[in-house]
Amino acid sequence: MILKVLQVSTEDNSGGASRSAYRLHQALLQENVECDMRVLTHQTANSRVTSGRAPRTLKQKIQARFEEKLHAFKNRNWHTDNPILHSFGQASAGIVSELNCAGADVLNLHWVPKLLSISDIGQLQKPIVWTLHDMWPFCGGEHYTPDFVDARFRTGYLEGNRPVTERGPDLNREAWLTKHRAWKELNLSFVSPSRWMAQCAENSALFRDQKIRSHVIANPLDTEEVWRPFPKLAARKRLGLAPEKKYVLAGSAGGMAQNKGEDLLPLLMAKLEAIAPDTIELLIFGRYQPTANEQWPCKVHWLGAVRDDAVMATIYSAADVMIVPSRQDNLPNTAVEAQACGTPVAAFRLGGLPDIVEHEKTGWLAPPFEIENMAKGIFWMLQDADKIAMLSGQSRALALRRYSPAVVVKQYCDVYEEAIELRR
Repeated sequence: MILKVLQVSTEDNSGGASRSAYRLHQALLQENVECDMRVLTHQTANSRVTSGRAPRTLKQKIQARFEEKLHAFKNRNWHTDNPILHSFGQASAGIVSELNCAGADVLNLHWVPKLLSISDIGQLQKPIVWTLHDMWPFCGGEHYTPDFVDARFRTGYLEGNRPVTERGPDLNREAWLTKHRAWKELNLSFVSPSRWMAQCAENSALFRDQKIRSHVIANPLDTEEVWRPFPKLAARKRLGLAPEKKYVLAGSAGGMAQNKGEDLLPLLMAKLEAIAPDTIELLIFGRYQPTANEQWPCKVHWLGAVRDDAVMATIYSAADVMIVPSRQDNLPNTAVEAQACGTPVAAFRLGGLPDIVEHEKTGWLAPPFEIENMAKGIFWMLQDADKIAMLSGQSRALALRRYSPAVVVKQYCDVYEEAIELRR
């Protein structure tokens, strides 16, 4: 049997989830698996990716516009102090019939808000594998939410357990109830890039009593042509950096994603500066300059937004350590990309980070939010050139074992075939 797969994602190159979906698409093609991709917004130059909304009649356009206005009116009094993105599952590109009639044997869903509504997903008739890039599939409207014992995604979105920071209509409960009704008979296989995300899905009130099959598979990387180490001195020369300095690297979205822990980075650098004054400098990609109110205790090199993978691999190779100070994360691309380039990672022991970092072997895992411990770990890595070389080699070796296309595609194909057989 020749397996035919259709990747389904809102976009193909605008964020971590969409890039991971597109990388899986490329990896499958590289390993001779028949694969196409359906997105709402097409950002790559790949002829096997199609995009756009389904054609609509004038009546359908008027009805859609009316529903948008109705939802906006209903939601006007909703408020939350949770800054994480919320999607309440009404938006649809109208492609359910197209997906059901596609020639694919299996649909691999990724991050699909704006492309598929909650009810759309419930109407899909083909075998479904859903890659969990965030928590939205088993939450209400939240894409990430605090993970504690009595979190709503674990206990159910009840009338009495709403966070005190929310007011107005309980849109998260409404979205969760809509999922519960629409997906009751859904035949699903989940793929989670991290063990933490898999455990959250398996223990969620939405899915724990359903016949859901859960698998843990990392996102693939091209570890041979793109994400590979470059000579450090050559990388630094290309970026205009001093050959003898100690450089730590971090990404930034301007503090917009609280779960990424960007606000902790200046505190961490202050601790490092206290341990080793005027020794360590910080590289930041994603922004060109600090905001007016930012105060940094060390020299910072602002590398700006980087959209070229080869340039990004050069940046990883130029750094001694990659810092990922996330408060909550799945399997962040920055950490696995750095690792594939032979750059050890410092992070907190939470979420999917322990799946990436082996403590004192490929980096440093600090207890959650213990900044002083992370600073000591980074200094421990930086003070010995032989140690950095060892950590770098082990990081690269781990990346080859876990993220190379041949390894990941084999695991995905096993899940695809399982989903098809169960559907039969």
